[in-house]
Amino acid sequence: MARTRDIIIKSTHRGLRYEDGRLTEVLEAGRYQIPERRRRNTPVVEIVLVDMRERELLLKGQEILTSDKVAVRVSIITQYRVVDPAAALEKVESYTDRLYSDVQLAARRSLASMTLEGILTNRNQLSEDILGDVQDAASGYGISILRADVKDLVFPGNLQEIMNRVLAAERLSEAQLVEARTKAERELIEARSKAETERVSALAAREAEQIKAESHARTQRMKAEADAEALRLHADAAAAYSEHPVLLRVRELETLARLATNAAARLYIGFDKHTELRAE
Repeated sequence: MARTRDIIIKSTHRGLRYEDGRLTEVLEAGRYQIPERRRRNTPVVEIVLVDMRERELLLKGQEILTSDKVAVRVSIITQYRVVDPAAALEKVESYTDRLYSDVQLAARRSLASMTLEGILTNRNQLSEDILGDVQDAASGYGISILRADVKDLVFPGNLQEIMNRVLAAERLSEAQLVEARTKAERELIEARSKAETERVSALAAREAEQIKAESHARTQRMKAEADAEALRLHADAAAAYSEHPVLLRVRELETLARLATNAAARLYIGFDKHTELRAE
């Protein structure tokens, strides 16, 4: 009976089974029995473990020239994991070394196409270029790139000082621009508020004038109606006195009676000449 040995593959790994140096199977996590070779005709079985967990690769201090010939030192951190263990071990000699070279070349290509100003104003573009460039290449040897970020970006000493001044000037300019915009918006709001107040005041004044004019017209109309009514009453009274003279005499006597009650009143009664002669 052939002797065997146990091999345990953890859930974080996969196993590549080789028989006489030829890949025969990719083993999932679990326990496996591997026969030990005791005869010449028994194949040699070997299990190579591949780590499937996420890992990081750091490219530190890569000095690269930009398109405007400025030397910058860049450090890039790449997160990746093996998705095809057979391709990772069979397609390339060392997938970590190959990934390192691919990220390095991608960073050089990206930086060589960017100006210093472009790097400063859009640093994320460098990370996006590296990620997009490396993903396709790495997938060919079983590696999935999760992210590639610029960790550090260092400029020459004198240039660093100049850039700091430029950045400080840009921040000051942005702050002044924000302040100017805020002031302009405040003045615009105040102008709109003043215009609205004036419009409301003018509208209220017009309404007040209209109400005043309507009230005056109504008063004049009522006065005219009252005058007309008084004239009508006088006309009716005159017609009544003309038709009944005794009524006029009665009115005269009522008037004299009211005057008689007033001590300050003076009555002057005139008589025509013929009456005086007859009285004599």
